[in-house]
Amino acid sequence: MLTKYKKIFILAVLVLLIFLIGYAHTNKRVTQSVENVTKSTIVPTFFLHGYGSSYKAEQHMTHYLVEQGDSNTIIRANVSKSGAVKLSGVIDKKAKHPLVEVNYENNKNTNYHQDGQWLKNVIVALQKQYKIKEFNAVGHSMGNMSIVFYLLDHSSDSKLPKLAKQVDIAGHFNGILGMDDQANQMVLNSQGKPQKMNANYKALLKLRTIYPKNQVKVLNIYGDRDDGSHSDGSVSNTSSQSLRYLISDRTKSYKELKITGKDAQHSKLHENKVVDQALNTFLFE
Repeated sequence: MLTKYKKIFILAVLVLLIFLIGYAHTNKRVTQSVENVTKSTIVPTFFLHGYGSSYKAEQHMTHYLVEQGDSNTIIRANVSKSGAVKLSGVIDKKAKHPLVEVNYENNKNTNYHQDGQWLKNVIVALQKQYKIKEFNAVGHSMGNMSIVFYLLDHSSDSKLPKLAKQVDIAGHFNGILGMDDQANQMVLNSQGKPQKMNANYKALLKLRTIYPKNQVKVLNIYGDRDDGSHSDGSVSNTSSQSLRYLISDRTKSYKELKITGKDAQHSKLHENKVVDQALNTFLFE
């Protein structure tokens, strides 16, 4: 027969085992909860290249941000000609401000609605894998059209992550020099509205009523080679500045930054130190 002390000892051991089992289950739930919170609070920044370009045009900016300590993670999102997305690299739970270099295999597609759909495909791929709820977007040249046409066609979809910050570099919102614009010809009124609008700009006018209200901070960067053309050599300053009329009444904040000099040339803007520093401050202040 068990003595009184043996019974007490066995009972104490049982109580301790029950406590340890309960603690293990609770700790597991807490750990999973922390991991889920970490995943859901990831805010990636997407970089979108211009016409005829690739993710390589984004690397000067992304590498600079890593060197400055703003981020410790760069992954790539390759978009096939059919719009299929393949992610290369991993965003782990220790990722700080992950950067996503987007690469369009069809890099000369001027169907901007389709470009916007491809950006959506990238966003959805990150949403499925990392449960993202917000994102930032940085576009250069045609990359800006991917962003604004994505917003034009999909901003009303509440199931998609929300855009938090938008950086537009050398955006040709109302035309390109030598095509549907000429140096020193485009006129904007006091609100930034162009006197003449091309077909793409007319389509984008809908943004004045559907752009996310009081949600997005915007930095619009454009270059002036200081040669009298008031352009970066490919896009007039007024074409870039015409973005203001489309969205500024609905943004959380809207700022413009003019870069001047020889390094303000269109294809040099994504390798410009002033642009790098502006990204550093604007995105991760």
